[in-house]
Amino acid sequence: MKNIKEILQERILIMDGAMGTMIQKYTLTEEDFRGTQFKDHGFPLKGNNDILSLTRPDVIREIYDQYLDAGADILFTNTFSSTRLGQLEYKIEYAVRDMNLASAHLAHKAVAAHTAKNPEKPRFVAGSIGPTNKTASLSPDVNDPAYRAITFDELVEVYYEQADALLEGGVDILIVETIFDTLNAKAALFAISSLFENRQKSIPVMVSGTITDASGRTLSGQVTEAFWYSISHMDILSIGLNCALGADMMRNYISELSRIAPIYVSVHPNAGLPNEFGQYDEMP
Repeated sequence: MKNIKEILQERILIMDGAMGTMIQKYTLTEEDFRGTQFKDHGFPLKGNNDILSLTRPDVIREIYDQYLDAGADILFTNTFSSTRLGQLEYKIEYAVRDMNLASAHLAHKAVAAHTAKNPEKPRFVAGSIGPTNKTASLSPDVNDPAYRAITFDELVEVYYEQADALLEGGVDILIVETIFDTLNAKAALFAISSLFENRQKSIPVMVSGTITDASGRTLSGQVTEAFWYSISHMDILSIGLNCALGADMMRNYISELSRIAPIYVSVHPNAGLPNEFGQYDEMP
């Protein structure tokens, strides 16, 4: 079977879509999120979509199958918030490794089943590594601009733990996504490179940033070109953008990345910015 780099030389690969909006359609209850594993957990878990890989794997597998049936080549694991930082608000950070392993295994089984049906169209699992809810570049305290809620080394440790579990779970790719702070991304990429060195194994790595508004900058203030040059020293498969802006508004920035980056480019827009009524005008 051809590897992903060989296939990318022949055609565009299609990524899956949003997990959260698909989960909403199931109108799950607190009991669904708790399952039997966490029925006695002392804090609410509803809304913690990543935990469903453990408590409602049938739902996550069904969503995976729907995206694969629709033609997706690359399936993202349900692990966007599966770090100790992301799970702190639910007081369930102790389950992070199990969450990453379970989601990777679920996605791998779905991909293997669909690839077996059509070996000419191999599918791939991308281990999703989200941005966390902390920023290394900006102070959350307007009265203390020098304050940081987290250090670079702490971020490296958090990202290393997640990437290690995803790699053990059998993902084909790692994607550092929805980057609003490039320093966070650099911590994630440093953690991944350290992991590859320690495990004596490497897989392709994708990187995708997010532009937070019509200014065309990330939350930490970088324009698209600066974002690319900040991470261009890393050996990565692709650079791209996701979320925040819709397809039309994202086009210029994707064109810029395509012009300056000598690697593959990815794009997965959402429904764009809301209109004056708080509604979204863009359709799938």
